[in-house]
Amino acid sequence: MLNREFPLGFIVPAQPVERQKPPAGPDWIHEIKHDGYRMIVRRDGETVRIYSRRGNDWTARLPTIASAAARIKGKSFTLDGEAVVIGADGLSRFDELRRVEGARVAFLYAFDFLEHDGDDLREQPLLARRKALARLLRRSQEGIVFNEHTEEEGAVVFAHACKLGAEGIVSKQIDAPYRSGPHSAWIKVRNAARIGTSRWRRAE
Repeated sequence: MLNREFPLGFIVPAQPVERQKPPAGPDWIHEIKHDGYRMIVRRDGETVRIYSRRGNDWTARLPTIASAAARIKGKSFTLDGEAVVIGADGLSRFDELRRVEGARVAFLYAFDFLEHDGDDLREQPLLARRKALARLLRRSQEGIVFNEHTEEEGAVVFAHACKLGAEGIVSKQIDAPYRSGPHSAWIKVRNAARIGTSRWRRAE
């Protein structure tokens, strides 16, 4: 959904709905929820733009991600992901991301692929989009990386995420198209131990 209130090329991100427990069954995959800023990364020819979920231009604030997008082969693409700074324990550090120097070294966990070389991918099933995204990023080692998922049962994945101290998980329906705004095909479950200190915040 392109909105005239937002910059050209910006797509309003899909938003997961919150639930108390993850969905079960083979129709779902599950990803670790990283504590960062949601970003839409858009490249059109030689031009790269990084937009916050509200449509603000963060390109200059996230140079590592911008440089990585410029190196990826392709005439154009639009990625959805989370900008993060990772600590020594492998977990995202939101406070570091808020600092200027932290933001400069932040990278993107890319988890969805919305457009490629002029083709709108949003009507394709989630797994098809993710397979195409994995191919696009197969040589990307710095700045933008593919956010892995698992097909294990949601309850098992959530328990593991909590044990690691992660924010929680996001579960996604494998055959769902991409829809802007809140969408029940994406479900987030918080780690109760992190509630109160959890960020789950929107970028400006």
